[in-house]
Amino acid sequence: MKPFKVEKPQHISDFAKSFDFESLRPFYDSEVSSVMERMSKDPTYHALINYLWPGTTQEQAVQKALNTKSIRDFQIGFMADAIWQIVNNSSGGLTFSGIEHLDKNGAYLFIANHRDILLDSALLQIILDKEEFATSEITFGNNLNADGFITDFGKMNRMFPIKRDGNTKELYYVSQQLSAYLRHTIVDKKTSVWIAQRNGRTKDGNDLTQTGVLKMLSLSGNGKFIETFSQLNIVPLTISYEYEPCDDLKVNELYQLAQNGSYTKAPGEDLNNIITGIKQPKGKIHISFGKPISDELIELDKARNENEKIKLLAAHIDRVIIGDYKLYTTNYIAYDILNKTQKFETKYSSEEKDRFKNYVEVKISKLNGDPAILRDMFYTMYAYPVKNFLALIKEKSITL
Repeated sequence: MKPFKVEKPQHISDFAKSFDFESLRPFYDSEVSSVMERMSKDPTYHALINYLWPGTTQEQAVQKALNTKSIRDFQIGFMADAIWQIVNNSSGGLTFSGIEHLDKNGAYLFIANHRDILLDSALLQIILDKEEFATSEITFGNNLNADGFITDFGKMNRMFPIKRDGNTKELYYVSQQLSAYLRHTIVDKKTSVWIAQRNGRTKDGNDLTQTGVLKMLSLSGNGKFIETFSQLNIVPLTISYEYEPCDDLKVNELYQLAQNGSYTKAPGEDLNNIITGIKQPKGKIHISFGKPISDELIELDKARNENEKIKLLAAHIDRVIIGDYKLYTTNYIAYDILNKTQKFETKYSSEEKDRFKNYVEVKISKLNGDPAILRDMFYTMYAYPVKNFLALIKEKSITL
């Protein structure tokens, strides 16, 4: 991992001076020792250590915590090893492409499709580590935020919360603050950031960038489209799973929403999604780094107004993410079954098709609802990346 220090920046840009970032920022290196001492006394810490490193004594676990003196120590000594164990135990391997587009000394805003609560951003970190980049900061919804161990653990891993509740006035201030903090992190702290392209995970397989995310980013700019977005060094980031993490849980949520018009999460549901995403077999995983968005901004700036420019920027990010999505046999099979075609029959064998159909049937047999609707939703989730890619081919008049 590229050496880095996490400390209070000496310079603060004008756009950031009117905001207090104490409620947002991750820990500084100077705070690590006291945080790790506190964490070492928490039963959750010892349960986690026992899960990740079976056979570790309580005394060894405490000493491991007390020997951690910096954020980098924590990410090397705890997170990197833990995430690689998850990859080795629950996937068919992790590959990546496009990182050659990046400068190891640069700071980027990774705008990513979002499929798993924990793993999407965590897998990015171990790739950055492997390729000797500094790790990034990570946004997460404040619905995952809680006092005590979870907050300490997250902030030690360079995570910071995005508030999603409040009245219109409160949320506008929160958006301004978040926008300023993101820009402050990239410009002043020279640190990259991971942020999802939308509010929450994609549950139906259709990866689309919400224009609201880009409008939020523009709040801390100088009003000039090119400068506002070029300063952020946006990199579209695409993660592709052969088997969608929590696919049955996502289908259940979509089904309940369609049938009842609303969906209320059960207590502890987010934590259950995290654990399921960690343990569930995911097949092959691929992460693709797009090229930093720079020259494209000049063309987008020709649009007639700011709203149109934002829409065109979102569409460009979508094209990169859709084009970089690695399509697996599961995606091709789902598309052919859903559309009653044999368009992609050369992409998979009859054994692979039967295996995936059986996988889907086992999953939906454990859900409450109309099997035909649930089955359709399941195949739609896996087929959408193919559907979007075909639309991209048609738009660009290119061949598969």
